Amino acid sequence: MSYLDHIQACNNFNPAAFLPFIVDDTIVGQVKRSFSQRLYEWPDVFVVSNDAVELAAKLDTFTMRSEAVAKVLTVLVERDVLSHLHGEQYVVTATTREQGLFLIDRAAAACFGVRAFGQHINGFVRSEQGIKLWVAKRASDRHHFPGKLDNLVAGGLPHGITLQENLKKECWEEAGIPPELAAIARPVGAVTYNAETAQGYKPDTLYCYDLELTAEFQPRCTDGEVESFSLWPVEKVVQVVRDTDEFKPNCNLVIIDFLIRHGVIAPEDERSISLPHELRPPFSVRYGKAHAKLNTMQGGNPLKNI
Repeated sequence: MSYLDHIQACNNFNPAAFLPFIVDDTIVGQVKRSFSQRLYEWPDVFVVSNDAVELAAKLDTFTMRSEAVAKVLTVLVERDVLSHLHGEQYVVTATTREQGLFLIDRAAAACFGVRAFGQHINGFVRSEQGIKLWVAKRASDRHHFPGKLDNLVAGGLPHGITLQENLKKECWEEAGIPPELAAIARPVGAVTYNAETAQGYKPDTLYCYDLELTAEFQPRCTDGEVESFSLWPVEKVVQVVRDTDEFKPNCNLVIIDFLIRHGVIAPEDERSISLPHELRPPFSVRYGKAHAKLNTMQGGNPLKNI
């Protein structure tokens, strides 16, 4: 196992198994062909063909689209097609969060392959022995990745809240970090990936932050997501990330980015020279206006990579 293995594991998307998801002549996601068959029952909401899944044209407002899709998702949960709804709304967009076309429950985002955004914090302490990194262990009752290791704070970015507001909220809920301390978290860029999961496609953008903490600070979870916290020497973090799969997959990418920026992974190491680029791949499909792009599809093959 290697750093690159973790990056490749988060970029395993195969477009051949998916159909474009189109809203208002705009490609906003990708739907598994197998999942698209579940949507035939609602022709007033979804128009399913061999080439695409489209939201019905008569649903022409943000609210109408959001409400219609929400009703379908509720039935899919009742039928155990979806395991649950999260209750947190993501905006569906081909561009930015401010230019959304409708809302979808976070738990169903991957089913429709829509872009999702998150915020991850590497909390660290400088000591005489070197850098130490706070590592969280996820609670065993989580729907996703129970018991896996995690960043100090990591959460999705829902609709209707700013980056700063969400960061403060997640810091308090997941690690008991007060707002005044969360406010000094330093934004250090983002990592992206194209993951294919059992649910569907995850074209995710994770905004990354560094938060330097004092040796006296002790995180505590207030929302039940985290079972425990440990302060690890960076050498142990390196070994566990590089050689195991104990961390939640996308957290590996955030930590690798941290290790590069803090000089722990040496830039002269030939094995790591491509890592900064690999952590920020373009999305595997082209979002935006659909009419011309659909012409690139032959024999049901979804859009080619960019």
